Amino acid sequence: MPLNLWLSLVALCAMGAMSPGPSLAMVLRHTLGGGRSSGVVAGVSHAFGVGIYAAATAWGLGALVAHYPEAFRVVMLLGAVYLAWLGFKALRSGSGGALEAQKASTSRSMAARDGLLVALANPKLILFFVALLSQFITPDMSVAGKWLVVLTAMVIDGAWYVLVALVLSHSRVLPWLQAHSVWINRLTGVVLLALALRVVMGA
Repeated sequence: MPLNLWLSLVALCAMGAMSPGPSLAMVLRHTLGGGRSSGVVAGVSHAFGVGIYAAATAWGLGALVAHYPEAFRVVMLLGAVYLAWLGFKALRSGSGGALEAQKASTSRSMAARDGLLVALANPKLILFFVALLSQFITPDMSVAGKWLVVLTAMVIDGAWYVLVALVLSHSRVLPWLQAHSVWINRLTGVVLLALALRVVMGA
């Protein structure tokens, strides 16, 4: 995969990981309730769940591109509609949301369980990866190329949530994020809409 294409993948995976939602709320809850180590464990565990969905999507898209190009185009467009819906939802959301998670007693084993389950219990990740990875999967892509895509998605997701746990373990950061959550949601919405437009243009 060319470096510029890989950097685009990194940027899009980062935008997806940074989107506020149940995953952020879960990492935040474990960070507040179990400390920095529990938040880090939750983030790493969530990345493994993301990797499972990313791998399933990458190999499924590869087969779809090779054998059913028209069906692949339809799947891309459906993924774009989903991204646009996420974008509009983020733009319309107010303050708080995922940043309003409450402190609760937890442990590293509970954090590991919840991190994996929150990722696997969210089938919408498949739709997100269909829209995202459709920009990078080609019929002649090698197995190593597909694994590069999957590992990139995993590492970016894990790195983001580990960073969240490290940063939010400092008490001054969370109030600032909560105070600016409206603008965080709006920025996320704009990015998702832009990604949806890119998918449509690619289709």
